[in-house]
Amino acid sequence: MNILHKAHPWHGIDPGNNIPNIVTAFIEIVPSDTVKYEIDKESGYLKIDRPQKFSNMIPTLYGFIPRTYCAERVAEYAALKSGRVVERGDGDPLDICVLSERSVTHGDILLQAIPIGGFRMLDGGEADDKIIAVLKGDEFYRQWNDVSDCPESYINRLKHYFLTYKHLPSEKNQCEITHVYDREEAHEVIKRSLQDYDHHFNCE
Repeated sequence: MNILHKAHPWHGIDPGNNIPNIVTAFIEIVPSDTVKYEIDKESGYLKIDRPQKFSNMIPTLYGFIPRTYCAERVAEYAALKSGRVVERGDGDPLDICVLSERSVTHGDILLQAIPIGGFRMLDGGEADDKIIAVLKGDEFYRQWNDVSDCPESYINRLKHYFLTYKHLPSEKNQCEITHVYDREEAHEVIKRSLQDYDHHFNCE
């Protein structure tokens, strides 16, 4: 009898057959979480990274797109679009924020999401893009087809979280958001992260 094993969320899950228009996302943390969870790259299980600092709580569902990797191609695009020197990606799968009208009470789940834009974030000079997406089939957010459809106040909440979630007020912030970009650029970032994954994990 075959022994079944849990698929590794990063390496063992298909990112979707209609990517980049619709992507599979693995969700690590949800807005109600008071600690930051992240995937353990070796085992594939969720682990506690750290308690959320102060009152910082992620405004959306947050996780990554399987079989993506932020490396040379993502960094090259970040440098091209920002005009900054970006030598490398952050070495992690591509992050994704998913908007949903309904409450999701815990992470460690898969969902289908529709990318509508993203943030071009540099963390210590490394490319650390954040894709913004809406939950497929969501009754409210499905009307948003591009990041330009989002109220500025909502985008500002997301920007504030990512610019402050790692640092105490007395610490120098190494994170910078150079651009908020549209769906077309989000699609390009996703494609490049898939290429980086294929190159680094010998799938080409």
